[in-house]
Formats: sequence, C-alpha cells, structure tokens
Amino acid sequence: MSTKQSAEKKSTVAKAKGFKKSKPGTYLAIGTSLISAVTNIKRARAARGESDTLKLVDAVVSAAAIATGVVLLVRELRRMNDDDILTD
Repeated sequence: MSTKQSAEKKSTVAKAKGFKKSKPGTYLAIGTSLISAVTNIKRARAARGESDTLKLVDAVVSAAAIATGVVLLVRELRRMNDDDILTD
C-alpha cells in the first residue's frame, strides 16, 4: 500500500470516528437501537407464544441492554448540547 493510499485510509477512518461522536451519528445510533428494540419485541412475543422460558429470558436481557444503550446515547447527546457554544 502506498503512502497516499495509507493517508486516504486514515482520513476515511478519522472521518468515520468523527461522525460517530457527532450529533447526527448519535441520532443514527439511537434510531438503530430503537429498530433493534422492535425486533427484540417480536422475539419476546414469539418466545411467549412458544412458552420458551430461555428465549424469553434472552429477550428480556437484550431489552435491558438496548434500553441501557439508548439511555447512554441520550446522555451523550445532552452533553453535546451542553457543550454547544452557541447556546451559551
């Protein structure tokens, strides 16, 4: 790999990391988590229908993880808003 390709790759990685910590990236992460929550609800309903306790426990633990992730993302979003210079 040439140095130019290496520099372009590092630049792309840096941009991706920057997006992840930006407001749009945080909103995207929250949306993705909420979509996974819908999938998890479907899994829980199916587990209840099958009377499969282990699958139901798995769905509940996954729901707790999703909820915790969303709360952490919302907290990060609030911190970004607090750090915004224009709102001071």
